[in-house]
Amino acid sequence: MSTSPERGPNLELRDFLRSRRARIRPDEAGLPPHAGRRRVPGLRREEVARLAGVSVDYYVRLERGRTPNASAAVLDAVARALCLDQAERAHLFDLAKPGPGAGRRRPAPPQRVRPGLLRVLDTLVGTPAMILGHRLDVLAANPLAQALYTDFDALPHRDRNLARFIFLDPTARDLLADWETAARGTVAALRLYAGRHPHDPRLNELVGELSVQDEDFRQWWADHDVLQYTHGTKLYRHPLVGELALAYESLTLPDDPDQALYLYTAEPDSRSAHALHLLAGWSAPTPSDR
Repeated sequence: MSTSPERGPNLELRDFLRSRRARIRPDEAGLPPHAGRRRVPGLRREEVARLAGVSVDYYVRLERGRTPNASAAVLDAVARALCLDQAERAHLFDLAKPGPGAGRRRPAPPQRVRPGLLRVLDTLVGTPAMILGHRLDVLAANPLAQALYTDFDALPHRDRNLARFIFLDPTARDLLADWETAARGTVAALRLYAGRHPHDPRLNELVGELSVQDEDFRQWWADHDVLQYTHGTKLYRHPLVGELALAYESLTLPDDPDQALYLYTAEPDSRSAHALHLLAGWSAPTPSDR
């Protein structure tokens, strides 16, 4: 009778749990302060085990990536013990319970934007809008979004990616007024995607390229932070219209959870709204463009 080869440790799960354990203080986890100096930052393994209601031996094996069949109840308990937020909890489940075929290294299937949705983008003449897909690939962007960021349509298909723009395009650090926050969030969003698609070779290529070319990306990738973009505010210093503060909303498409519509709006009658109106006039297609 043949037996399947023993799988090695789940290194991504190991590194994620270690990073979450190291960042949380005992008082944040509801533990009393300890006298004397602690030898490790954050919680000890036995403290996490006690908070999660599992044996120390089991938690040690889990953190070492040696428990491929952890139950949902155990993962929930560990998530509570480590005070994980919703995105981190989802990432923990993705890492601990890879889906069928997770070991096959192949790209995620190509994504296509529905023609009807492209027409919706065309109607949003006063609102920057773009559709992001796998690996933060820019699948489509209306003229105002391209005027706000860059002309993604003029780039080779491989380079139409928001992470590549933020880390490798020198104009991005001037455009994004709080570049570090935006860049860290981009890394964390890629980490979340990596948990769902751990064997996407194009993701591995992107991460490798950015790690080699940008030290900030390399350091932040090692932090194992994760982020689900839903809504928030981004600050810009646009070379044509100056400073803008734009609220964004991310709407996940129901027929493709890895495809999202991003909309950017300004507070009515604000300086940002007037600047956005100027940018819309500048980016409007001329009759010869139609």
